[in-house]
Amino acid sequence: MSDSSVIEPSTRYFRPEAFTADETLTGDEREALRQRIRELLRERDAVLVAHYYTDAELQRLADETGGCVADSLEMARFGAEHPASMLAVAGVRFMGETAKILTPDKRVVMPDLEATCSLDVGCPADEFAAFCDQHPDRTVVVYANTSAAVKARADWVVTSSIAVDVVAHLHERGEKILWAPDKYLGDYVQRQTGADMLLWDGSCIVHEEFRGLELADLRREHPGARVLVHPESPAAVVEQADVVGSTSQLIRAVTEMEAETFIVATDAGIFHKMHEAAPGKTLIEAPTAGRSATCRSCAHCPWMAMNGLRSLAAALEAGEPQVTVDPEVAAGARRSLDRMLGFAAERAQQVLGTGDA
Repeated sequence: MSDSSVIEPSTRYFRPEAFTADETLTGDEREALRQRIRELLRERDAVLVAHYYTDAELQRLADETGGCVADSLEMARFGAEHPASMLAVAGVRFMGETAKILTPDKRVVMPDLEATCSLDVGCPADEFAAFCDQHPDRTVVVYANTSAAVKARADWVVTSSIAVDVVAHLHERGEKILWAPDKYLGDYVQRQTGADMLLWDGSCIVHEEFRGLELADLRREHPGARVLVHPESPAAVVEQADVVGSTSQLIRAVTEMEAETFIVATDAGIFHKMHEAAPGKTLIEAPTAGRSATCRSCAHCPWMAMNGLRSLAAALEAGEPQVTVDPEVAAGARRSLDRMLGFAAERAQQVLGTGDA
């Protein structure tokens, strides 16, 4: 691998410390902040929940202090079940909102409330409500990457791991779907289920940048590699995948598949857990439209990168910024979330009942 600071995507191998939110900190300052965060978690009766796409340093802290590193829904469920009175959420704003909806009696703080998501921003609640009103005959299904207000307007909330199952179930009942906000995930679900789906025009700025032609070139360079793709990616990328799945499903694939080399099309933050779970395997970033390895947003969410040691320590110290959700909005969002959680529990029970673990 070249030592050059500019590396073509086809040779951009994963570097565990490639993305850091606190780049100006010295090693001693980092260690002091890590120690202070550990102390504050104990003093504030708090637990740290971090998303797979946050910096590796935050993920390690969550694991070391008895917290959780997971996808957005599991983060919220972990927080709801944990006895701590405060949740520190390292992720983006909709994740903090979901945690607050499922645990209204707990204080939920985040390092930076300005850390948002292109899918959330690209689906304003008022415009979405008007869109729904234009199609009253359709069942409204929204992705978890949305605001509490959008969730409250929906009939169902889904994650990428359960979206196909939920829509297939609704399709079997003869229901037509209004889907938001990710058009690529919606297209994938539509092709998997054959459902009648009307798609909102939204996308993730990270996953949208993966490119099919460049991926095909990279596969030729690494003929034994298996391709792992998040379904928020364009169809030309998804079609080349050996595994299409959520963040947790892709991590599991690296550990369970016999291949030694993987090309991965999702946010580069996931590589920390992949490397931890399968340290002997080679992980290669799928190519994006950005041609420079110095482009932080090419395969890494710039809002996730806003989470850092300094901002986390400050949030724990002050108990702010605090995530709040209007009670009426939270009640509506809770109904659509509970519908999904009930469906997931019922499906899990059915699998156990048939012996298909």
